[in-house]
Amino acid sequence: MDYGFVKKTNLKFDRALKKIEEELQKEGFKVLTRIDVQAKFKEKLNIDFPKYVILGACNPKLAHSAISAEWDIGLLLPCNVIAYERGSEVWIGVMRPTAAMAVVKNESLRGLAAEVEAKLKLVFDCI
Repeated sequence: MDYGFVKKTNLKFDRALKKIEEELQKEGFKVLTRIDVQAKFKEKLNIDFPKYVILGACNPKLAHSAISAEWDIGLLLPCNVIAYERGSEVWIGVMRPTAAMAVVKNESLRGLAAEVEAKLKLVFDCI
């Protein structure tokens, strides 16, 4: 997959989410949004769906640098991190900011995207 890193983890779902948040915090990220897809599908569509959570993570310092370089970059923020269950397995994933930034023509954001991606990859590797 070109737009993210995804893998199966041996952690239970709730523990995986907690570990993701702990590791994000170590890298300077805050979770700004938490979308419980399972609950929303049940509420809005009356569909039973496995556990699936999307976290919107933001490193304020790096976000400030990105927005200062390109005001419209907020359309690609925050960085999404996911956790979901498929059968009895728990999967986690983080987006690749370098892939998201490939559509942006502002060269000054390339290095910043690589920096954010390196931090997200550290989070990913710790889970």
